[in-house]
Amino acid sequence: MSWDDWIRTVEVEPSLYAADFAHLGEQIDVLLRSGARVFHFDTGDGHFVPPVTIGPIVLESIADQIHEGGGVIDCHLMVDNPVHHFPQFAGAGGDSVTFHVEAADDPATVIRAARENELQVGVAFNPQTEPAVAAAAAEGADFVLCMSINPGYSGQAFMPEALERIKALRKLLPEGMHIQVDGGIGPDNAREVYEAGADLLVAGSAIFAREDLSRAYSRLVQTLA
Repeated sequence: MSWDDWIRTVEVEPSLYAADFAHLGEQIDVLLRSGARVFHFDTGDGHFVPPVTIGPIVLESIADQIHEGGGVIDCHLMVDNPVHHFPQFAGAGGDSVTFHVEAADDPATVIRAARENELQVGVAFNPQTEPAVAAAAAEGADFVLCMSINPGYSGQAFMPEALERIKALRKLLPEGMHIQVDGGIGPDNAREVYEAGADLLVAGSAIFAREDLSRAYSRLVQTLA
């Protein structure tokens, strides 16, 4: 199975970093029953980004639940030396890993390492990095992640200039390569992001900061219909 099998034209990915960890399993169950299929799992190492976030132990605790519910786990590694972490994430149940071009001296080697661990792979780039840099690094990857916030903390506002970066990226990438956008996605901008060229929309606070998760997820999906 690959991203081509997972994406149903466009996917809204609930970002588990924004979840209530006292009720993580319950919230995942609600979202699976609401139709969510791709779950975004953010890991920060305290070096590449300031916060230390969730890691393989948490991933392992939820992987069976998500897989048995028909879902997959997209692991966004905001870390230095991403290759070092691939075996752990593969072993804990991750289906795909994303590394940052800013943390990779040789992106082709990192992509090969992901494949060797039987993982799908994406290449992320920060707002300060030109889309052409990410596009050049993405040969052999499944998608490119355009950050629409500075990575590290959930709940930040969407950077409007990201729309032009998405459009530029779409022109640079080969047909069929997916574009993911992460940061500040909500009902007010999801359609614009999709029309700019993205087919993977990561949403954290827009889902988990709402009392009714099912309604919040469905509202985002409906804006893309």
